[in-house]
Amino acid sequence: MSEGKKEKINVLSLFDGMSCGQIALNKVGIEYENYFASEIDEYGIKVSTHNYPNTKHLGNVKEIDYSKLPKIDLLIGGSPCQSFSFAGKQKGMTTKDNVEILTLEHYLELKNNGFEFQGQSYLFWEYMNALTILKPKYFLLENVKMSDKWKKVLSKAIGFEPIFICSGNISAQNRPRYYWTNIPNVTEPNKIDVKLKDILEKEVSERYNIKNERVESLMKFLSKNYKVNGKVPTLTTELAHSTGKNFYPKALAEIYDVLGYYRRLTPIEVERLQTVPDNYTDVVSDTERYRMLGNGWTVDVIAHIFSFLKGEEIFNNFYNENV
Repeated sequence: MSEGKKEKINVLSLFDGMSCGQIALNKVGIEYENYFASEIDEYGIKVSTHNYPNTKHLGNVKEIDYSKLPKIDLLIGGSPCQSFSFAGKQKGMTTKDNVEILTLEHYLELKNNGFEFQGQSYLFWEYMNALTILKPKYFLLENVKMSDKWKKVLSKAIGFEPIFICSGNISAQNRPRYYWTNIPNVTEPNKIDVKLKDILEKEVSERYNIKNERVESLMKFLSKNYKVNGKVPTLTTELAHSTGKNFYPKALAEIYDVLGYYRRLTPIEVERLQTVPDNYTDVVSDTERYRMLGNGWTVDVIAHIFSFLKGEEIFNNFYNENV
């Protein structure tokens, strides 16, 4: 290898979705030779392939043969969160017989013995399996705020405590998340004063308007003490349904405060709330755009974390350690 030659890295993204990881890598100028993606959602695959045709799709995370991959330098992923979320049942990682799964060894034993699992949050152990087998130089795992019990389980398995970052620091969406990573020196991003009014489209089709009777029904879910603060609550897959009771009442209050009338957020506005480029998802229906954006990452948070890799200058020299 010639001295000073800049090498490109190999990235593996589990639960890749619409490939927010690639948007973030490109945003901070990190070059990669291969971007391997594990995803089973056909719409997420369609969006990522449209924007990044060179993505190497691996299919189901439970069926990947890691021996066939080259050296992976960066492993990333946001494992399913529904069973951890305070908005859900908080069952955590269990079998359908309610056997809790607290270690990778236990998970692999249950998997090999054909046990069925509850929800999808147990797939965290597939991330841990990849991390254990591949031993990448750097990794990043994202998940929701959760009970101390499950936070401790994940932290013990990974060997690192998470960094807490709310997307509201740098976007118009309040999205609190934990980020487990061994990327050195990562800190919270500096706050940027951006609010809903800053990302709304100026001209919007009337099809996004909401009928008054529906508004009245939705607004009943609002707390009497709820105050608008210029930011929308955490985006969820409920965006795909105008009846989403956990999201839309508070979002409607914020929209009304800016516009003086009620309407749905447009797909482009939701992309902006996730700091995704305008029309990045426009190759699928609005319903699918809302759903995958609700499941996605706030790109600028991920880009902020990746920026600390550039600070380490690893992409100019770390391959020299292995030749």
